[in-house]
Amino acid sequence: MWVSDFMLCVCMCVNQGHAAPVLYAVWAEVGYLKESELLNLRKIDSILEGHPVPKQQFVDVATGSLGQGLGAACGMAYTGKYFDKASYRVFCLLGDGEMSEGSVWEAMAFASFYQLDNLVAILDINRLGQSDPTPLQHHVEKYQKRCEAFGWQAIIVDGHSVEELCKVLGQPRHQPTAIIAQTIKGKGIPAAEDKMGWHGKPLPKDMAESVIRDLQSHILSSSKRLYPATPAENTLPVSLKNIRMPTPPSYRLGDKVATRKAYGMALAKLGRVSERVIALDGDTKNSTFSEIFKNEYPNRYVECYIAEQNMVSVAVGCAARDRNVVFASTFATFFTRAYDQLRMAAISESNINLCGSHCGVSIGEDGPSQMGLEDLAMFRAIPTATVFYPSDGVSAEKAVELAANTKGLCFIRTSRPENAVIYNNSEDFRVGQAKVVYKTNDDHVTVIGAGVTLHEALSAAEQLKKERINIRVIDPFTVKPLDSKTIIDNAKVTRGRIITVEDHYYEGGLGEAVCSAVVSEPGFTVHRLAVAHVPRSGKPSELLKLFSIDRDSIAQAVRKMLSTATNAK
Repeated sequence: MWVSDFMLCVCMCVNQGHAAPVLYAVWAEVGYLKESELLNLRKIDSILEGHPVPKQQFVDVATGSLGQGLGAACGMAYTGKYFDKASYRVFCLLGDGEMSEGSVWEAMAFASFYQLDNLVAILDINRLGQSDPTPLQHHVEKYQKRCEAFGWQAIIVDGHSVEELCKVLGQPRHQPTAIIAQTIKGKGIPAAEDKMGWHGKPLPKDMAESVIRDLQSHILSSSKRLYPATPAENTLPVSLKNIRMPTPPSYRLGDKVATRKAYGMALAKLGRVSERVIALDGDTKNSTFSEIFKNEYPNRYVECYIAEQNMVSVAVGCAARDRNVVFASTFATFFTRAYDQLRMAAISESNINLCGSHCGVSIGEDGPSQMGLEDLAMFRAIPTATVFYPSDGVSAEKAVELAANTKGLCFIRTSRPENAVIYNNSEDFRVGQAKVVYKTNDDHVTVIGAGVTLHEALSAAEQLKKERINIRVIDPFTVKPLDSKTIIDNAKVTRGRIITVEDHYYEGGLGEAVCSAVVSEPGFTVHRLAVAHVPRSGKPSELLKLFSIDRDSIAQAVRKMLSTATNAK
């Protein structure tokens, strides 16, 4: 079969998740799966799930949440053309229903702009969606005009004609190609052909047996055989192991640097180690400071423009098959619009690194639409995610290095304000290891902060010291996984008294993570300081004060906690 030969030799991204049985059957046809395994479809102990996932070695990107496959295919095609410089082509099968997703057209624009002539999208135009006919139904000429308007070569074919499909697949191309295949859903099955109500449903046994007999008769009577040439394998092997910084950090204690800038500097530094370190951004590179990487390695920087959903999908595609170490950055708050792509990246077992800058009210005058206040909750909810929250230049550089070598999704939360460097360049950082940054032999309360609030906590410690009140200050470094042991051990010294302070909403952030970590500890009390409602524009110091997460508010919370403890005696 022509399909099996092509699928063995190219990256293929399938957007039509319900086509999984066909995909599995093809792999069985070429001997990769035992035919008997097909009978275990969707069973709990089988790798053949209801939608393709990377548990199957022949699947690179999970499907099922429609409209994302073309973006991932763009990442694969971009890697093939510009990083691998190889001859392989990437094929993406799309259903007509998902053409209503905006992310498809973000990907269409991306592919055209970057002239991805190694990318082929096959549109299955069968007219019927899950619960209604699709908006354009069988008006294939309208699909053609839309694809052409986005800069694609668009060719209409009879989707049931293998000859037509082979002919168009073999044509030379100089731009991304959309094969608009007009098909009839359920063709050849009178009871189901072009009828609603069959989406994702198996045929009744008697009907299925009749259809199989007809198909077998047709196949046996056909003398046509297609034997396409196998594409050349000219992709060089890549090693992404042990991607380490060439030198230690070079900051001076007390110098002020924003962690967002430290991220950009660290990324550029990491880029010197491997040509497979690449950076993506969504037109915020002069704010996230990924422009530092771009200036040094313009051929390894991918501008995704203001299309964050597609940026995440492209990142997943670029990281597929362990071809690149991928970092993608934008404002932390803009990742919310790509949350479905992020959760699918986790299901795809993807190793992508994301940096969200401008977190919290501390960004100041730009106002709430630009403030990342839900991002910790969002990434903490993703099972494969590691969440870094660096508080100075040294820890930001270490976070970049660790993320490059950590499996799964990594999120680095960076801040806009410049804060003092508090760590020595030789400080060792590890995932899931917190730092006690301030303590005495007689501490009364443990205060946990991160980013700007860690510095506010340190200022509060100096302020309270004058009142002979000592606090212990902890930097979690990673909010997920959280260093529960360090927190519990130090809080026991302060009689279980903990205050968390964060530039994030109460829900799902640092405070809730700490509460979960100590919930089973007897005698522990956690008081949380966080952003209580939708903020407004203002100076950073004014906003920190307004939401009671500044140094004065921390000091007051410590006094109140101690007063309450004294009165309770």
